[in-house]
Amino acid sequence: MKKIFSVSRSSEHVDIAILLARISIAILMLTHGISKIALFNETPVQFMDFIGLGTEMSLALAIFAEMGCSVLILLGLGTRVAVIPLIITMLVAVFIVHGADPFAKQEMGLHYLLVYIMLLLTGSGKYSLDSLVTAKR
Repeated sequence: MKKIFSVSRSSEHVDIAILLARISIAILMLTHGISKIALFNETPVQFMDFIGLGTEMSLALAIFAEMGCSVLILLGLGTRVAVIPLIITMLVAVFIVHGADPFAKQEMGLHYLLVYIMLLLTGSGKYSLDSLVTAKR
């Protein structure tokens, strides 16, 4: 019972927690990216042009972040760099796309955003390709 209320952390437990966060957030975000691929088949593409590059480019950037960066996070490769486009994507989703919506619509994006910020601060942890790459140096 003492362990449940303990505030001490072992690095092993932290690395396992980071691994679980990385894998789960990457898989969940991949589902969003996969669903956006079908939007390219629409004529004209129905997607928000949030930075003035056009709807197709905005959609491509969102798919790159949600799929490409999520795969990197899943592998733990370049995690701190890979979360930056996802943080930007979630900021756009929460404050621009759903900015006028009730909090319930913004909540999921905020959850993703918080996990991405956590990964930016912690890195990918011991169980990652980043760890293998740095160990060989």
